[in-house]
Amino acid sequence: MKKPHIALFAGDPAGIGPELIQKLLQDAQHAGKAQISLIGQRGTMTVPAGVQWVDWPGLNAPAFERGVAGASNGRYMLEGLALGASMVHSGAADALCFAPLNKSALRAGGMTQEDELRWFAELLAYEGYCGELNVLENLWTARVTSHVALKEVSELLTPAKVAQAIGMIHRALQESGKANPRLAVCGLNPHNGDNGNYGDEEGRVIAPGVALAATQGHVADGPFPADTAFVRAIRPHDGYDGVVTMYHDQGQIAMKLMGFERGVTVHGGLPIPITTPAHGTAYDIAGQNKANVGAMVNAFDLACRMGQHHAAQRHS
Repeated sequence: MKKPHIALFAGDPAGIGPELIQKLLQDAQHAGKAQISLIGQRGTMTVPAGVQWVDWPGLNAPAFERGVAGASNGRYMLEGLALGASMVHSGAADALCFAPLNKSALRAGGMTQEDELRWFAELLAYEGYCGELNVLENLWTARVTSHVALKEVSELLTPAKVAQAIGMIHRALQESGKANPRLAVCGLNPHNGDNGNYGDEEGRVIAPGVALAATQGHVADGPFPADTAFVRAIRPHDGYDGVVTMYHDQGQIAMKLMGFERGVTVHGGLPIPITTPAHGTAYDIAGQNKANVGAMVNAFDLACRMGQHHAAQRHS
């Protein structure tokens, strides 16, 4: 099978990104999984001879001050992300994987969207449904609402949005190699609403959303009480491949407790595969050779799997 071609961006040059990329690429077991086009700043990383540097304005950029979220590294990141995304969108690469970003620097550098996912969607002129997926090895999560106040969650939930989140994670799991993913859906209220005693969103909104998704070919179980959904999901014999949650922390707390330094974020729903570690730039340890490369390795491995599927779909 032909190796996937990965556009690999070193992320925020003021953080641990260059260190993570260097550690990733110095391990031949991982670096050998793909053809790599490295988007980064020459001189900040020592990489194997077989890795191809992309010629771009940031290649020979002046040094950035470590641990500072400034406009200059924000512009650098936006230019690198745009280049990587355009390579995949044009077919020059099969997937984009990038090291951690700093949102304050991105905004200082010109990003006006709420996050890089929405920035990517606008860059790619994509108007369909998209959302953040979090991956911890064999367990994936999607959420119906994301970066909103908790008090707004209930009114934002609709059957259509629940079905869209189920469909998004179903398709993404298939793109990662899981042909028939098993999905669980969380309720919103304590004890799944206790037959309406603690809220009626489970029967009024979430269950109809699960039913709607099934008519679209995306079968899921639930809604389940959220305090036991992840217990069900990680069972070794009858567990689930993915869990759909109703709001941000409903899934994030569980995933980060289970593996903070191993988690991956996938920008789900977009027309190209994009992965990144599910942690930040760690300015406090930048340049100290203390960064744990585990999540970066997992993000790269997932980009390779999704990139192979994306290439196969493009050529079919």
